[in-house]
Amino acid sequence: MLEPSIPLLTPPPPPAWLEASRRPFHADMYALYNSAWGGIVTDPLYMQVPVDDHLVHRGDGVFETLKCVGGRIYCLAEHLERLRFSSGRIGLTAPCDDAELGRRIIATLRAAGRRDALVRVILSRGPGGMGINPYECPTPHLYILVHKLVPPFMTIHPGGAHLVTCDIPVKAGLFATIKTCNYLPNALMKKEAVDRGADFAVNVDEQGHIAEGATENIGLVTTGGVLWIPRPERILNGTTMNRAWVLADRGLAEGWLSGKERRAFGIDDLAGAAEILVFGTTTNVTAVTRLDRQPVSGGTPGPVQARLNALLLDEQSSDNPFTTHAFA
Repeated sequence: MLEPSIPLLTPPPPPAWLEASRRPFHADMYALYNSAWGGIVTDPLYMQVPVDDHLVHRGDGVFETLKCVGGRIYCLAEHLERLRFSSGRIGLTAPCDDAELGRRIIATLRAAGRRDALVRVILSRGPGGMGINPYECPTPHLYILVHKLVPPFMTIHPGGAHLVTCDIPVKAGLFATIKTCNYLPNALMKKEAVDRGADFAVNVDEQGHIAEGATENIGLVTTGGVLWIPRPERILNGTTMNRAWVLADRGLAEGWLSGKERRAFGIDDLAGAAEILVFGTTTNVTAVTRLDRQPVSGGTPGPVQARLNALLLDEQSSDNPFTTHAFA
């Protein structure tokens, strides 16, 4: 049952002209909370954003994507902390505190009735005008969308991923470290990966250092067994990468890693690595077995990826400080 203050709205049946716009992909959208309405809808045709919201015509907003596995939300506090950081850096204030935001997320998951799902939390500048001035928008809007969770990459592709390097510029300064809704560079990176028959793309900064993927972080394991991940100055500091970084301490204790470092590294380091790893909310820890069409260390997934991924999956599906029950 939903909280009384977060109602499940029952809009009228869509008119014929709106019903005609229903598409098969709408089946992957389960529930939307809209702060302007103060409630939740479950018909995708009503999951709409005003065209004058700065989110639409200026990309003016921030977001987080959370994963719910078996009814447990993974890293809820960590995602909300990053949402606060991103929104604070652009002068955008959420309409509620983290405790209330968590309550609304849980209510939307319950309305969706899905124990396995992704949750997109979007904080926008809100509607108010078609100009560039953010002060045209008097009230921020909060949208919480529960949608389909696809199986992790390695479940579908156990042979590993193909990663390509690309020329899409790294975001500069502030924009590299916050998660805004202006994802045009990220979308173009994914487009390039698909156009080149690859699974993921990664870009490099002006010094030739590996930055990040379209929605993923990139790391490697050296031939000496040391885990490297990028320094945080020119990347979005991924929650999955950070959890894997902590879980890597098990590898140090058990001997399947000899060290770990946050440092700059380049394409040549990737090419000579024992393993290349992709970290992401939906991908977990993925093995890269081809880099720019060339095999990586024999072209098969490596042991560090398997162990880190197993630790991450176990953490996501068990009761611990990093999981929050969404269902009673």
